Amino acid sequence: MPPPRTREKELRHRLAELRGPEVPAKALDARALAALAANPGCRRRAILDGAGVNKAVLADALGSPSVFGQSQFAFVRGNAFEAKVKADGGTELLRLAHEKLDRAAEPPAGARVPDLTAQGPRGRTARTELALREAGEAPGVWTLLDHPMLALEVAGSPAFLEPDAVVVHPDGSWTVVEIKSFPMLDGAADPAKVGAAARQAAVYVLALERLAARLDPAPRVRHRILLVCPKDFSNLPTASAVDVRKQRAVTARQLDRLTRIEEIADTLPEGTCFSPELPAERLAEAVEAVPATYAPECLSACELAFHCRDRSRAQGAVTRLGRPVRAELGGLTTVGEVLAAARGEAGDPDDPAVAALRRAAALRAEALEAAAPLEVAPCP
Repeated sequence: MPPPRTREKELRHRLAELRGPEVPAKALDARALAALAANPGCRRRAILDGAGVNKAVLADALGSPSVFGQSQFAFVRGNAFEAKVKADGGTELLRLAHEKLDRAAEPPAGARVPDLTAQGPRGRTARTELALREAGEAPGVWTLLDHPMLALEVAGSPAFLEPDAVVVHPDGSWTVVEIKSFPMLDGAADPAKVGAAARQAAVYVLALERLAARLDPAPRVRHRILLVCPKDFSNLPTASAVDVRKQRAVTARQLDRLTRIEEIADTLPEGTCFSPELPAERLAEAVEAVPATYAPECLSACELAFHCRDRSRAQGAVTRLGRPVRAELGGLTTVGEVLAAARGEAGDPDDPAVAALRRAAALRAEALEAAAPLEVAPCP
């Protein structure tokens, strides 16, 4: 067996071939990992994300454009709000962290803001780890890490993550900070947006826990993150403590279930490439060589969702009806199989799913037969 460094080099070379020699890799971020963890059975998304393929560009090349992405206006507004929150050495941000998470500690004054500049993601990851070590050696002091870089192994491949900020409390514990531009109205924000932010932050918490485990003694990673948003309709920052233990547990479990990327790559035909420069037919053939696990939830989480939905419809797959329906149907995987089982043309009568379908079909037939003689009086 070749040494780990050789295997890693071979895998990087293989993934570069899949992406296309001249195509730059698109780095995985926490939002992508949260979406990937939500659908761990999708080998297509796993290999495309692992290879650094830009799925939005790929979707355009396949003729199924993605509606994903943040508007330029929202992007600029978000950056301006984040700069306001972190102004003056993060004074306001640390005040909010003290108020919402750690009132027993001394108020932040003269907090440390270490320089995390380094070359490349690996260099920034090492610099972040060093800064966290140094913060742990200076108890009683607040420390703010602005855009640190964390590493998390996903399906055998490292992913580099960049949270908005990490706060080190005077007791040495760590808190993830998420800064969002959606408002908090009367102290509450849109639950769907808060949920998405919590799932994203859970990935950062998981990466911090892996980092903390390498330190001695291991610092405590707090399970409540600080969510900072504009207050009401102003541009003034306010914050809320959000418990992400559930999201963290789900993310860890789902990421552990992901098939290793090299295993998926080994099953692909020789010469497979996902470069958007390829002819549409050849590109579609390459994409279809990797099985997908489509569900309606993909429409809000994956740039390739429209392409996969079209293929799912063409194949008559029941997954397009949703995971709960798919779970109820057992071994029946297509709409044709379901209808044949309901009509008594196929399926094992002892199968509970088949028996339920036939009973439902019989009840429907009885209802239609009973309603047939009824005449509806015309409207006056």
